[in-house]
Amino acid sequence: MAKPQEKVSFGQRLKQIGMVFKFTAKQDRWFAPLVTGAVLIPLALTVVAVIAWGWLWLPLGILFTLLAVLIVLNLRSNQAMMNAAEGQPGAAASIMENMRGDWRVTPAVSSTTQMDMVHLVIGRPGVILLAEGNPQRVRGLLGQEKRRLAKVIGTAPLHDYVIGTEEGELPIRKLRMTLMRLPRNLSGKDVNSLDKRLKALTARPQLPKGAIPKNMRPSKGQFRQTRGR
Repeated sequence: MAKPQEKVSFGQRLKQIGMVFKFTAKQDRWFAPLVTGAVLIPLALTVVAVIAWGWLWLPLGILFTLLAVLIVLNLRSNQAMMNAAEGQPGAAASIMENMRGDWRVTPAVSSTTQMDMVHLVIGRPGVILLAEGNPQRVRGLLGQEKRRLAKVIGTAPLHDYVIGTEEGELPIRKLRMTLMRLPRNLSGKDVNSLDKRLKALTARPQLPKGAIPKNMRPSKGQFRQTRGR
């Protein structure tokens, strides 16, 4: 389930923007020239407007400059993050967890020791399985998960994708757009109900750690009776 957004102060927001600037500039060699153009072109037009029509155009020009820089930052940072995420184990689940909207993400509901994994996503389009890793192995994992989920999802649509760059696979940079374009088949109530059923299905009971408490240990008599049966 998407985590509720926490309130961020103005100083923290500026710090986040600075980190995104540094990351994008490191990953994208075209970022610095594009930002320079986004600053110089609006400022040059602002100077012309101020000379021709007065100082009232100065605040408007500054706003347009900031808007141009933010547009460039948004477009190029998303591209840089997709490039950095490509080929990284668990990248698809991480992207889904940070998507806007009501997406219930369970990373690695099925996996292998070779870092092949299948992630479960529940949303308005239905149930979505995202597979990452070796194409041959993850297709087997996908088949197992589809058979397992078919018992409880009822009529909810089931979509599955193998993340990769080969034919028939979904490039990770197209993941967000692909899922956002899926038809909204379920209501919010349906998503909640489906989420509860699938959580019960995918829950893995864990054994308590440490020594068994004395009051839960079998007595010697019970142990002998058990062995004698």
